[in-house]
Amino acid sequence: MSALIPRPRREVAPGAVHVPDWLTLEQQRELVAACRAWAQGPVPIRRTRLPSGGVMSVQTVCVGWHWLPYRYSRTADDVNGARAAEFPGWMVELGRRALAEAYPNKGEETAAADYTPDTALINFYDGQAKLGMHQDKDEKSSAPVVSLSIGDTCVFRVGNTATRTKPYTDIELASGDLFVFGGPSRYVYHGVPKVHEGTGDPATGLRTGRLNITMRVTGLRDAP
Repeated sequence: MSALIPRPRREVAPGAVHVPDWLTLEQQRELVAACRAWAQGPVPIRRTRLPSGGVMSVQTVCVGWHWLPYRYSRTADDVNGARAAEFPGWMVELGRRALAEAYPNKGEETAAADYTPDTALINFYDGQAKLGMHQDKDEKSSAPVVSLSIGDTCVFRVGNTATRTKPYTDIELASGDLFVFGGPSRYVYHGVPKVHEGTGDPATGLRTGRLNITMRVTGLRDAP
């Protein structure tokens, strides 16, 4: 079998950085196991119902803070009222390492060391699931979003900060890839128009579908 051609690191737009093959196979297996546990509760994975009455095609479970359109809460008031699972310290460290990898320039090390994500949205895509163009803007913090992909490859559409329409750039996110958007690209519209079924490696622990883990800093505090 011929060796795979390495995919280069790429800055898709200022502050929007794609780092292919960042997670090792073992790290992917560990994340899949953790996501499976979170999917069982205390707040189980579900398809989010939007205020319009529509239902998202991706399935979502949250850690740290529960996301419901379009705000965060400690309790899943739209599911079962339970408190979201705690955000683990090892994920904070993973987020910091991801930020340091995406932004290696001198002067950005302090920002990476101080990065303290307190929530993660974990989306599961089957072969038919899509995610429309949207901004991650329900957080009170403008700290970068760290995105990790496991399983099937998807088309990831990176747009602009002004409109859901063109100009945008389509890239492929494969299993193990890291994508970070921050700085001028923190509020870019982005989405997933297609998942390539059957492209993932079952050795990750995920036989079918795609997992996407996005770590964020909510900027929220618990009420006293």
